[in-house]
Amino acid sequence: MRFSEGFIAVDWGTTNRRAWRLEPGGAVAAEMEDENGILAVPEGGFHQAVAQIRARLGDLPMLMAGMVGSNRGWIEAPYVPCPAGLPELAARLLRVEEEQAAIVPGVAFDSGDLADVMRGEEVQVLGAYAEGWIGADAALCHPGTHNKWVRLEDGRIAAFRTVMTGELFNLLREHSILADLLETPAEPGPAFESGLRHGLDRDDLTAELFSVRARTLLRKAPREEASAYVSGLLIGADLKVGLRLAGEGEIVAMGRPELTRLFCAALAAAGRPSRAVDGEAAFLAGVRHIAELVR
Repeated sequence: MRFSEGFIAVDWGTTNRRAWRLEPGGAVAAEMEDENGILAVPEGGFHQAVAQIRARLGDLPMLMAGMVGSNRGWIEAPYVPCPAGLPELAARLLRVEEEQAAIVPGVAFDSGDLADVMRGEEVQVLGAYAEGWIGADAALCHPGTHNKWVRLEDGRIAAFRTVMTGELFNLLREHSILADLLETPAEPGPAFESGLRHGLDRDDLTAELFSVRARTLLRKAPREEASAYVSGLLIGADLKVGLRLAGEGEIVAMGRPELTRLFCAALAAAGRPSRAVDGEAAFLAGVRHIAELVR
């Protein structure tokens, strides 16, 4: 399997997938995105799903990362234990020779009573480090459905913690008694900052969530502020967990711009310096460096 002559990079998640055709020099020649995440692939259907990608992007080797390598995906790629860097990931690629494909392993953190896993974020984090966009001992948050707080040491992932902030917000918006209050997009502003401060300073998250409804019913707070307040509340509780892992200094927010914007606003309100790194660019950097290591 030769990646040096060009390949298809795939970030295959639970609910969506993205793929890029990379030329021999690493330039993006074409890309695709759809909602055919691993949960949309029927049993025994990954051969066809992979063929669909090649039909759109070309008959090239594939380097895949994300939930495609989970126990609910195509083939399970065993986790690499912390501390983990790009050489460890490249050495433990799971090769699917008959499909001319390889799956990047995830990373596992196991220390005492703490246990955590990631798939896909490791490619972004280590890709950003390899490009010099973050330092060798950086602290990061990776907002998303399952927000990751990551600490690098000497350019390797040393520890991380997952907070289910995005999934909880989506569950509240779709299935809770607050659903009708959370239809509007959450944007930074006074309501967001008020919720953020409450989440940072207090330990009554589940009670405060119901208070959002009660204050609206009693006309103590406007309905249109509920979504921003709840978003801030959840992110404040998230930051309380993550900042303990991150320690002092700058926090790098990595991921989609609409999410990193909220987290950078939250970190600023919490008095912490931060900056954003684009997750897509970091992922592509990561797969390029992994491909170079296995040539």
